[in-house]
Amino acid sequence: MSTNLAQQLREGTTKSHSMAENVSFVKSFLGGVVDKKSYRKLVANLFFVYVAIEDEIEKNKDSEVIQAIYFPELYRQQSLIKDLEYYYGIDWQNKVEPSLATQIYINRIHTIGSSQPELLIAHAYTRYMGDLSGGQILKKIAQNAMQLSGNLGTAFYNFDDIDDDKTFKENYRNALNNIPLSSEQINQIITEANISFNLNMKMFQELNSNLIKIMVMLLLGSINNFRKKFV
Repeated sequence: MSTNLAQQLREGTTKSHSMAENVSFVKSFLGGVVDKKSYRKLVANLFFVYVAIEDEIEKNKDSEVIQAIYFPELYRQQSLIKDLEYYYGIDWQNKVEPSLATQIYINRIHTIGSSQPELLIAHAYTRYMGDLSGGQILKKIAQNAMQLSGNLGTAFYNFDDIDDDKTFKENYRNALNNIPLSSEQINQIITEANISFNLNMKMFQELNSNLIKIMVMLLLGSINNFRKKFV
């Protein structure tokens, strides 16, 4: 019996989705304003998030619920490693660590992975479906804004093991709808999906803070140059 979980998740997270899109960093990104230092920090933070999600999915893949959404072709770790090598160099592991907001996000994923693994559905849905749906648009924005050539620095957006995005998303929605869940579990998953959006927002807000600092530094630099020339 279908639970229509996919539609319930989409409708139940509409407000959170809109709020996430209105975080200044995200709005700037969508507008084509992308600071390379902030972006590479985002790549590092996402790496730690996906390591947590994918580790917990692997740990729980034998359960009936997680088995239904077990699609390793979605995994992002290896793609993000390619991007980290591009932005930080071959020794990237010595240069990155999760931000405070990212660590809170990671802790949440590990907590539910141990206590309520069915809630991992919410985090997988929020991240993977978002990446798959908007990935190519975001990739083009990043390439244009940071003047990247080819796939350098944008491997994250490439799902090499998925031939047809539309067909895959339809299969994923069907898998969600056929997971045997109680009404209470469905409500908990929707609540967790909203928590996931909120955790992502906190991560983006940190990056927005970094972007503001950079803009202030650029402004101060311009003012100082002006003074040197004309004052």
